[in-house]
Amino acid sequence: MNKPIRRVSIFCMVLILALMVRTNWVQGVQADTWASNSHNDRNKYDRYAYPRGNIIVAGQPVTKSDFVNGLRYKYKRAWVDGPLYAPVTGYSSQAYDSTQLEKLEDGILSGTDSRLFFRNTLDMLTGKQKQGGDVVTTIDPKAQKAAFDGLGNKKGAAVAIDPKTGAILALVSTPSYDPSTFAGGDPATDGKAWTALQNDPNKPMLNRALKETYPPGSTFKLVTATAAFENGMFQSPDDKTDTPKPYILPGTKTELKNDSEDEPCENATLRDAMAVSCNTVYGKIGADLGRDKLRAEAEKFGFNNEKVDIPIRASASYYPKGSSPDGTAMDAIGQHDTRATPLQMAMVASAIANNGVLMEPYLVSEERAANLTTISTHSPHQFSQPMKPETAQKLQQLMESVVKDGTGKKAQIDGVTVGGKTGTAQHGQDNSGLPFAWFVSYAKDSGGKDVAVAVVVEDGAASSNEISGGSIAAPIAKSVMQAVLNK
Repeated sequence: MNKPIRRVSIFCMVLILALMVRTNWVQGVQADTWASNSHNDRNKYDRYAYPRGNIIVAGQPVTKSDFVNGLRYKYKRAWVDGPLYAPVTGYSSQAYDSTQLEKLEDGILSGTDSRLFFRNTLDMLTGKQKQGGDVVTTIDPKAQKAAFDGLGNKKGAAVAIDPKTGAILALVSTPSYDPSTFAGGDPATDGKAWTALQNDPNKPMLNRALKETYPPGSTFKLVTATAAFENGMFQSPDDKTDTPKPYILPGTKTELKNDSEDEPCENATLRDAMAVSCNTVYGKIGADLGRDKLRAEAEKFGFNNEKVDIPIRASASYYPKGSSPDGTAMDAIGQHDTRATPLQMAMVASAIANNGVLMEPYLVSEERAANLTTISTHSPHQFSQPMKPETAQKLQQLMESVVKDGTGKKAQIDGVTVGGKTGTAQHGQDNSGLPFAWFVSYAKDSGGKDVAVAVVVEDGAASSNEISGGSIAAPIAKSVMQAVLNK
């Protein structure tokens, strides 16, 4: 072989070697990067090239895949009772991507999860059509419907949790939306529906249960009472407090008002003050505790935690770090800068009901392949322990007094132990907005079954009357508790 031909041969071999290295680099090292590239439309086409797995509630699918046999998309996502379950499932759209469980569990639902490799390979060898796996939720359909129907045309949210395990039994946000209306890619229909939802001032696509934070109002007094017991300020629910009338916010000339001048709040016991929701009593307790102790207790419940995942990530509930003494007094009654999601307040009630142990809230109990083989099963985990068991029992006494003798009477259920706390949270510039009505509660039956519930209704009353939480939100919570306990 002469020298020029040898050089050309070597050059060609180098090119072939470079091509092989590059091919292996792209197919191996960079495979995931290219596969997840937002400009790779094959991902979207493949997602709808075969039936997508389902999201399951109590053994029944609340999603389905409709065969459309389009040029690029063979299937389109659809939902059963879409508005009822949208806060749980999210949406999966050919044009607008996906959210919530449809997004977070896409690997299982689309069948691309690496844990399904063996099943997919076997199906390919046998010629069976590829199909996504299923995601089994913890939702109780009766509780979900009770919350949805109870909220009706109101703006608000409800969350129900099993205190012993952390399983989320209801997750509702209203107004809601039907994900089926924009699941395809037709601008004339899907695009119009999407635009209308985006422009709706009532924000139906906002998951208020997880993504909206509200001033918790008097429901936060549960956290304040917990901090008082845990720090040794009081020993019994019937201990009297040193609460003057009037009570002037520290460092100011501003009087902290109760809902009514007739409320028996001067030197009231913790029990009586919780039952009628005395701002002066719990505001003074918060100021006496100080911002750091109160914040530390709030954080044990999950406030200021930006990684509360169920697996959908909830917005962080907020307790301020730098409040002045008068601000701390207002923080202690759920005003000022304190904000919480409905999930967070359900977690507070759950920890109290579970004798001081807060379980990690979760929404997915099981992932499984299309042939029903279990891929993963959730095991309950402890989130924290905000209080000692004896403190939790004192809080239970306080909450049960609210329902028996105080502002939460409309949550009473025959034959069931119910504890609760009403709240009416002011908001807006100079508290000009209509208040939010809250009810945070738990219920236990004689067989040991229990449930914790938080309900918030936006613009729930035309005045700052504390009873609005008891009259508007408490009946909704009651219906959810009855649904779970079959009462």
